[in-house]
Amino acid sequence: MNEIAFDSRECGSCPIRHRAVCARCESDELERLEEIKFYRTYEAGQPVLWAGDQMEFVASVVQGIASLSQTMEDGRTQMVGLLLPSDFIGRPGRDFAPFDVVAVSDLTICCFRKKPFEALMTSTPRIGARLLEMTLDELDSAREWMLVLGRKTAREKIASLLSILARRDASLRKQAPRDGMSFELPLTREAMADYLGLTLETVSRQISALKKSGVIVLEGKRKVLVPDLEALIDETGDDMDGGLIV
Repeated sequence: MNEIAFDSRECGSCPIRHRAVCARCESDELERLEEIKFYRTYEAGQPVLWAGDQMEFVASVVQGIASLSQTMEDGRTQMVGLLLPSDFIGRPGRDFAPFDVVAVSDLTICCFRKKPFEALMTSTPRIGARLLEMTLDELDSAREWMLVLGRKTAREKIASLLSILARRDASLRKQAPRDGMSFELPLTREAMADYLGLTLETVSRQISALKKSGVIVLEGKRKVLVPDLEALIDETGDDMDGGLIV
């Protein structure tokens, strides 16, 4: 893990500024956040936090992806979620980390010293309101994750993950998801297999099948092109009209 120094002007050009916990802050509130802010970087595979660690900071993911996982007494590990750019790490009011947080790819996080951040929440309503909004979004994501793991086929799981990543990438670019959109796949196939509870061979086979059917186009090792967004959504198995999924 490395601590890195950013010029305070970085906030104005931050790629997650419009989605992060500070999205609604005015300039004077940003200045107060600057006083308690620092950045850290991690290489893929490095731990950010272990479950049970004392929480000295809360943070927003700026670049890269981290995993949330929990280890059982017999050593088995279950990944319970992914932290994508603009997602929040930690919980104000909670002293210990509930999950392991590990960098899946090279990771940069914007950290805030925990106690001063908690004090700011009481004096800066915009931060508390935005954090509540993000928490509700996280609840929706957790429910989506439960469906992906519990009821979907391997092909639907892969399509769902690609759809989630495509939508987040479009949001960070301040664009609506659309036909012809492309994004860099931030996960290796091994990480996708771990995340979705599949074998590496199954992930590779299903990605190849989606490519062969024209649902996605692969450009190089990591770039994914979505020629027809509706076709990708159809592959997820989700009923976007609100009816029963059959």
